[in-house]
Amino acid sequence: MGNAKSPSVPTLSKGEVGQVARVIDGDSFVMRLEDGSELSVRLSAVQAPRTAQRAQKAWPYAKEAKAGLAALIQGRRVQLFYGGETRDRFGRAVAQVHTVDAVGATDLWVQGELIRLGLVRVYSWKGELADMDALYGLEMQARDRSRGLWADPTYAVRKPDPDPLAQDVDSWQIIEGVITSTADVRGRLYLNFGADYRTDFTVAIAKKNVKRFEAVQPVGLSGARVRVRGWVEMINGPMIWIDHPGRLEVLS
Repeated sequence: MGNAKSPSVPTLSKGEVGQVARVIDGDSFVMRLEDGSELSVRLSAVQAPRTAQRAQKAWPYAKEAKAGLAALIQGRRVQLFYGGETRDRFGRAVAQVHTVDAVGATDLWVQGELIRLGLVRVYSWKGELADMDALYGLEMQARDRSRGLWADPTYAVRKPDPDPLAQDVDSWQIIEGVITSTADVRGRLYLNFGADYRTDFTVAIAKKNVKRFEAVQPVGLSGARVRVRGWVEMINGPMIWIDHPGRLEVLS
């Protein structure tokens, strides 16, 4: 098994306890609370391959991710822990999740085990920053060992080459490379991965989000190797917008 407990548990707020009634996909499920009501839960800081939705096909490895989560928690009692926002815009609880053993103690950290097995990828939102370092470490181990979805070329870490990346527009990708220059344009920050911002890959940070990056100091990252994750758009060249530092790993 992976890490037994989330490293942040002592600092997180205890949430609901209940029994898992059904698994929706690789990163969400429904739990039945002690009063008989049901609560939809989304695992914080991770993203599973999406299952088929309306006209959209399922992403590769979606079935395996759902089956993997079910194997860990189906029918088990679980404890939710909150480290930021407690509900998303769909009303689902957003939590770090642990299974509960026969004597009521928490044991398996669900997010950590899913990441360790290569069933999901790390993907935080601005209110879900607990345990990011631990999750990234487990993801790196899974990727290095080609576990789970990391054995599928669909999920390979991309290079910041603009021509191949143009094929990935409107998809969720992880891109690793060296920042060649940075720019502050009227409060908006740009991290450039080539000599021509009009065609090369760029990471952009909107003015309203810059304060969240004070500890990272993005304008000082010229020459740093980083790994960024998000949706690829085509604005001049390929671009990813990020709104908090959880989606930017500074590697060197």
